This record gives sequence, C-alpha cells and structure tokens, in this order.
Amino acid sequence: MTKPSFLWMMYRCGWGSKEGQETVLAVEISRAGFEWALEHACLSHYERGLHADRATWKRQLKRAPARVQWDPERDLHLRPLDHRSLQLGLAGEAARLYADEWTVSITKITSLAHTIHAHVQDGDLEPARQLLPDECPYPVAEGDLAHLRH
Repeated sequence: MTKPSFLWMMYRCGWGSKEGQETVLAVEISRAGFEWALEHACLSHYERGLHADRATWKRQLKRAPARVQWDPERDLHLRPLDHRSLQLGLAGEAARLYADEWTVSITKITSLAHTIHAHVQDGDLEPARQLLPDECPYPVAEGDLAHLRH
C-alpha cells in the first residue's frame, strides 16, 4: 500500500509505535511505475455518476491491479485536514512490478519519525516542521485522474 504522505503514514503507524509497525520505511518508486498504477487503478468505492452501476464497478475493482482511495491529509498532531491525498493499494501484476521494477530506493526512517514525534510531544512544532520530508502535489494534466475522482 502506498501512503499519501509522511504525516498520513505517521497517523497509520502511530509514529512507528503500533505493534507490527515499529519500523518505518520510505520507499521511492519510479514516476513511470506510479503513473502505470494510476492508469490501471480503480476507485476503492462505488461512486454514482462515475461508475455505470455498482455491478460494473465491482467487476472493475476485481480486475484492477491497483485501487485508489482518498484519505484526509494530516497535520503534525495527526488531525485530519480539509484536503485529501491519494492512497494506492497494489495487487497482482502491480505488486510484482512494484517489487521487481518500480522500486528505486528503500530508506529506513524510523529514527526520523521518532525525532519529529518527540518535537511534537514537546510542543516544538517549528523544529518538527523543518524535519518533515519535502512533499509537493503530484503534477497531472487536467482530466488524467478523472476515473479516480472522489
């Protein structure tokens, strides 16, 4: 599963403290791989007007090697923000491509997560912000993600 952002990932893993999620990894994949996944993805939930009908959506979802859902972005206190980020789940062919072809690098960032969390707990939000990984909106042409809108 590809998480939408560092802070959303921290929300899901509890800053690397949830059982079974104590190690936090940043996985960089190729842009070509990410775009392939988006192109072959299906929205994880049925949406009237986007899908012909519920049965058609279920068939698309079953066949799709990737699925997308839109989750609220998070602030430093892990509270939801007004805007959403894309979360991408991979299966079948997409999972194989991710493991064998798309992965560019894997970096253990557990200590970074713990350091940022310690700053947040101490109320030192500016030092915490300065340590956040650089993230920016993913550029796409108008209409490219129309089949994945939320």
